[in-house]
Amino acid sequence: MRQEPVKAKKELGQHFLKEEQIAADIVASLTLHNAYSKVLEIGPGMGVLTQFLLQNKSYETSIIDIDKESINYLQNRFPALKERIIDGDFLRLDLHHFFKEPFAIIGNFPYNISSQILFKVLEYRHQIPEVVGMFQKEVAERIASQPGKKIYGILSVFMQAYYDISYLFTVPEHVFQPPPKVKSGVIRCIRNERKQLDCNEALFVTVVKTGFNQRRKTLRNALKSLVKGANFEHPFLSKRAEELSVENFIELTNSIEKLSA
Repeated sequence: MRQEPVKAKKELGQHFLKEEQIAADIVASLTLHNAYSKVLEIGPGMGVLTQFLLQNKSYETSIIDIDKESINYLQNRFPALKERIIDGDFLRLDLHHFFKEPFAIIGNFPYNISSQILFKVLEYRHQIPEVVGMFQKEVAERIASQPGKKIYGILSVFMQAYYDISYLFTVPEHVFQPPPKVKSGVIRCIRNERKQLDCNEALFVTVVKTGFNQRRKTLRNALKSLVKGANFEHPFLSKRAEELSVENFIELTNSIEKLSA
């Protein structure tokens, strides 16, 4: 019996990819870095990526969606998934409950939560060796951006601290239903060798956020609240946050921490 298509819901930021070759290319971008054997697809919609994921027997695919209509559709379309269809909100779930071992993440991510998805990835970075995802093009470019560019920001630094980022390709508007008003970009994030940063990680987060929260100011002015009353000098203080690499932020964090030692 033919299934009715799932209706894309604006409030969920859904734009269903309809070009199968692009879907196949996205799935083929998984590298199996560190030999993981589990993959979680976020927001599968009607399963255009899912069908290609299931063809690869190198890993076991699970899917998660908050849309009840999509869940019902996918249960009928992919009965082989059985217990590996998760009906829930990725941003709220304890992923350790579903995965005890390393797993990759893939998806045509809803634009309205795509950055939040990556912040969640960072929480589970020791368990997630690879992410392949489609984002709004400017968000994808921001995540992959190098220092010195206006689009380089907080998420760029945090993701690049733990992942090597590659911008893979751009996806035009017309291959979606409904078509979005902007182009999309596909990126791949591969976990680097850092077990942890060579600094106080909590302070690193604070330094990065504080620096970018006043990104037009030099770090001498933007970081005043962190070095209040201290006679603090550092070459990076004459720069703006967008000019510093991950390694620069690590060095600056260590220098700031020494003030309170």
